[in-house]
Amino acid sequence: MIQAPIFHVNGDDPEAIVHAAKLAIAFRQQFNVDVLIDLWCYRRRGHNESDEPAYTQPRMYAQIAQQPSVVQLYAQRLLEAGDIHEDYVEQTAGQLRQRLNEAMNLARQRHPQQKIHALGGLWTGLSRGGDEQADTAISQDVIDRITDSYLKQPECFSVHPKLKFLAGRREMAQGARLVDWGCAEMLSIGSLLLEGTPVRLMGQDSERGTFSHRHAVLHDAQTDAPYIPLQHLSAQQGSFTIRNSMLSELAVLGFEYGFSSADPHTLVIWEAQFGDFANGAQPIIDQFLVSAESKWLRMSGLVLLLPHGYEGQGPEHSSARLERFLQLCGDNNIQVCYPTRSAQLFHLLRRQMRRNFRKPLVVMSPKSLLRDERAASALDEFTQASFQPVLGDPRRPNPELVRRLVFCSGRVFYPLDAARQQREQQNLAIVRIEQLYPFPQQQIRAALAQYRRVRDVCWLQEEPRNMGAWSFVEPRLRELLPKHVAPAYIGRDEAASPATGIFHVHEAEEKSFIEQILEIPEPVSTPAAVKSA
Repeated sequence: MIQAPIFHVNGDDPEAIVHAAKLAIAFRQQFNVDVLIDLWCYRRRGHNESDEPAYTQPRMYAQIAQQPSVVQLYAQRLLEAGDIHEDYVEQTAGQLRQRLNEAMNLARQRHPQQKIHALGGLWTGLSRGGDEQADTAISQDVIDRITDSYLKQPECFSVHPKLKFLAGRREMAQGARLVDWGCAEMLSIGSLLLEGTPVRLMGQDSERGTFSHRHAVLHDAQTDAPYIPLQHLSAQQGSFTIRNSMLSELAVLGFEYGFSSADPHTLVIWEAQFGDFANGAQPIIDQFLVSAESKWLRMSGLVLLLPHGYEGQGPEHSSARLERFLQLCGDNNIQVCYPTRSAQLFHLLRRQMRRNFRKPLVVMSPKSLLRDERAASALDEFTQASFQPVLGDPRRPNPELVRRLVFCSGRVFYPLDAARQQREQQNLAIVRIEQLYPFPQQQIRAALAQYRRVRDVCWLQEEPRNMGAWSFVEPRLRELLPKHVAPAYIGRDEAASPATGIFHVHEAEEKSFIEQILEIPEPVSTPAAVKSA
């Protein structure tokens, strides 16, 4: 059924178990195939040491109680063969108990200030934290090298005729066009590879990209032969591995988490086909990704790309459950970012490897914005800038005229900005929080200080009120505002389901909360201006 050998072995025979394990490993190493060991054994004490399994299975556990333990059976076998003397078993058990007791006493005596050797081996030279920002810009020469190599296929290789858009990346690299999401991602990965950093990218449709924006693996239109351009940038480049994974988020994310924990010098990325597919990997996220550093001092630089955004596609393809990841934030354990510009993703991915510490990065990545020119970036944002946790208003409204300051994250910025421009409205400023955790207090204070004459501060989101970032952002915004000012919520009402699947209903909902944002009532009397805390 599974096309793999299965070794069945008696759990009461330790030597047979060791032999089966060695044989299975040797078989796997020799033939590069899966092997299973079927260990025939039983549970002596039920669910745990204090459990009483005889409550529910009295007859079976009456038999188990009469069954000698593995230690007793093996000791008797060795005694009968003359391999050990009678005192050997008790002496060995006593030595083991002594070692365990010594280890327990040592653990009880350990103080927080004592040096813990968690950053050894491949982690040597890295730290548990540091400056969040890093120098992530690259030169025009690097951009040209990546683009030229990416667009150079082997002789007699036939690119699919519908992939003509790939040639547009050369225009982007030359500054003739804005750099879109796929090109920005190509530049980030390619530049890391040229710097000698290995990169792994795994997901259920990652080679092409669920939304056909990536095409990291090209297939000959005549022969189906694959070609991976990012593996041919330089003879000295880092290795690039990209695979379409099986439909098991739990298994794949678990493996990639383990890889990132073992090797901090490889950029490891797991991409969900849609953001809410991460539901299937929630145990890995909860038990390992967000808590392993606190529990076991095990760090990881794993990146999660989770397509997220409300576009009328229904409840199963809209939300990466941003609220869940924000609820898991604490003690500077992870990073949660919601970039809205291609250069922001570029710098985020490079920042993961350019700092001297590793933290998991959760990215709410786009769908429709992948090809939206409004989310594309100018070339100098790649050569002269870095990641910005907060993006100020690109329209630069006159601070003296602004009466409402809107904070938001994600694609909802673009329909709001378009509606504001259509009305030529000057009394509204929109600030995007691109990094939700760690929360960028300093940059938000600067935004508040810029607009001193605002009458109210709002948080806008496209997720329902009980979802998204509102419950996370509200108390943090409140701390930064004067005591007499409270941030207001504008967005969808509370809901049990993440999103509607009827497009015209989606449009009506979006139009409603955007209209609410744009309607700024004139006060009866002039109130005191909102001042920064």
